[in-house]
Amino acid sequence: MANEQLTLPATAAAVVAHGKDDLRIDQVPVREPRADEAVIEIAYGGICGSDLHYWLHGAAGESILKDPMVLGHEVVGVVARAAADGTGPRVGTHVAVHPATPAPGTVRYPEDRPNLSPGCTYLGSAARHPHTDGAFLRYANLPSRMLRVLPESLSLRLATLIEPASVAWHAASRAGDVRGKSVLVVGCGPIGALAIAVLKRAGASHITAVDMHPKPLEIAAAVGADVLLQAPDAEAIAAIDADVVIESSGNHFGLGTAINGATRGGRVVMVGLLPSGPQPVAISLAITRELELLGSFRFNEEIAEVIAALADGSLFVDPVITHEFALNDALAAFDMARNSDLSGKVLLNFGV
Repeated sequence: MANEQLTLPATAAAVVAHGKDDLRIDQVPVREPRADEAVIEIAYGGICGSDLHYWLHGAAGESILKDPMVLGHEVVGVVARAAADGTGPRVGTHVAVHPATPAPGTVRYPEDRPNLSPGCTYLGSAARHPHTDGAFLRYANLPSRMLRVLPESLSLRLATLIEPASVAWHAASRAGDVRGKSVLVVGCGPIGALAIAVLKRAGASHITAVDMHPKPLEIAAAVGADVLLQAPDAEAIAAIDADVVIESSGNHFGLGTAINGATRGGRVVMVGLLPSGPQPVAISLAITRELELLGSFRFNEEIAEVIAALADGSLFVDPVITHEFALNDALAAFDMARNSDLSGKVLLNFGV
């Protein structure tokens, strides 16, 4: 186990996006941490949709890759060197990471919703330049304020789902009280599947899952979905009449399905990030049904509730993890993660 006097190597292996279709495992410089930063020996990292977008498209939405960037924000690990200023957890502590750094800007936003702060940065994001490197590397220097201590009962492998589960938890909270309500989840990739697990725990009475592929639907059933529908099945979807819909596919077809599957006066939470620009969606139906369309973006302090729910076993998400690769096999891991017909959440094992 590392200690307070850990001598950092000059370089460490990292997963770096250099541009469209250009993903590499590079040796990157390891700098000395700032006073408020702890050195985290990364144990696991989960591959997110945004990581895939930077690799496949050289951009994630409107965040365009201009320089090589270390990917990764779904990470957990062990404190190898505590922050020099005395903040944060001690050496040897298992931690998850809240990857956001809220910051004010010239655009107004609700103070109690820092996820909407216009100056917010995120690990592994090209939203600003210089880019914010991620933490898909063996030793990551992270501010103490990002670290969340993990209970001893929670394995680091399962804890890798904390960040995406927090996104799902935030989306479910945007839906309001779902106890006794019927819910439709459109798109059953990792976020959709995690949303199903969160909604099940929150007391939803009936959950319908929709996806184009069998594998995501298999995972959806394992975490709590009652009915599985393979898209497109317009007649079956129109008959759902759900009180609450979670749209997590991230495309206009999925949003159309969400609107069609919602009951009159129902609520649609849009967590899947659609491409920028106009989208061909039948908004007239949302108007005549008086649907509530709500956006859901990242999360705030729901991460504490997720950690507690995973630790006490009340949030069952184990089936969401389908594959694990060593860091040296990161290219194969990304290739697997892009194939939603074969995989759920794909993890990188950093060998800690």
